[in-house]
Amino acid sequence: MSEGEKRNSVRQSRAKRFTPLRRAVKVPVWGDLGIRLGLAFSLIMTVVLIHYADRDGLVDNVDGHVSFLDVVYFTMISITTTGFGDIAPISDRSRLVEALIVTPVRFAVLFIFVGTAYNFIIKRSWEKFRMARIQSQLSDHVVVLGFGVSGSEAVSELIERGTDPREIVVMDPNPDRLEQAEALGCNVIEADATRDDSLMAVRIAEAQTVLVSAGRDDASILIVLTVRHLAPNVPISVVVRASDNELLAHQAGADNVINPVRFTGLLLAGSAQGAHIADYLADLASVTGRVQLVERPVRPEEIGKSLNELTSGKGLRIYRNGGARGFWEDEAGALQAGDIVVEIRPTDLPTAEDEISSSS
Repeated sequence: MSEGEKRNSVRQSRAKRFTPLRRAVKVPVWGDLGIRLGLAFSLIMTVVLIHYADRDGLVDNVDGHVSFLDVVYFTMISITTTGFGDIAPISDRSRLVEALIVTPVRFAVLFIFVGTAYNFIIKRSWEKFRMARIQSQLSDHVVVLGFGVSGSEAVSELIERGTDPREIVVMDPNPDRLEQAEALGCNVIEADATRDDSLMAVRIAEAQTVLVSAGRDDASILIVLTVRHLAPNVPISVVVRASDNELLAHQAGADNVINPVRFTGLLLAGSAQGAHIADYLADLASVTGRVQLVERPVRPEEIGKSLNELTSGKGLRIYRNGGARGFWEDEAGALQAGDIVVEIRPTDLPTAEDEISSSS
């Protein structure tokens, strides 16, 4: 199946889904609980009034008199399906009321109480247990703050490159986006990434790297500031769309600042100067291309060699003491311990991690 056919298939599957029009209801927890309990007691009182109006069809096997207190008592044992038998319906009309009115109300009240217990006790306890269990396993993970267009593409590319989705944590305030991330197998949390407690919940200080794409430059820079405060040594990459904000993002603590607008301009300019330059740049950026860019530490056996002598790929640049050196510069003539190498290698060539695992 071609790429265009795959996209059409995805569009058709999305078109078949029905997404109802909805609006979030801002009701506090205790307000929600009060509404549920109020509805349940309203249904019970309705049944009490029905039973009282039809009390002539009931019989009290103890004293033969059905009072209002007896009606309340009978209603409660009837709705809770206790049924002691001391008060019972004897007329056809009373039995019809029990079958057609009281029985549906009984189910409704039970569903309300069971649903309330699930939402406020069982579900919350289970979610806390699951969250604690996931947190205990989080270490050296990738945290993605914002699952919009850029964030979702980054997660998909990470998974394509071999990252286990269980090692990715996605934070976003939009539950629909989180459903998409959860479908990919990622850990998700619906929270505000600018808050300290939200970031500490995903153990931000234990992360391998943090990717920030909040959709707005001001929000992304604020998130970078918060992350850098909580995790001084964790690498941070952020997406900004205005070139004026790139310096601010660096000053906030970002290690890498990506401007998609600028990258798109590079592709356009490359396509104007050659038919295949933009194609090759896109090839480099994606793991599905024929070649890929790899960044790795220098290996012990490579120390002292030239960057041009690498056998794992084509060496392009080294990073030494915070500076970048190209393959044509004198500093690249002898690799040193601690150097970071950037090279181009074929996609189907085993990575350094694969080589180590196969040798072991």
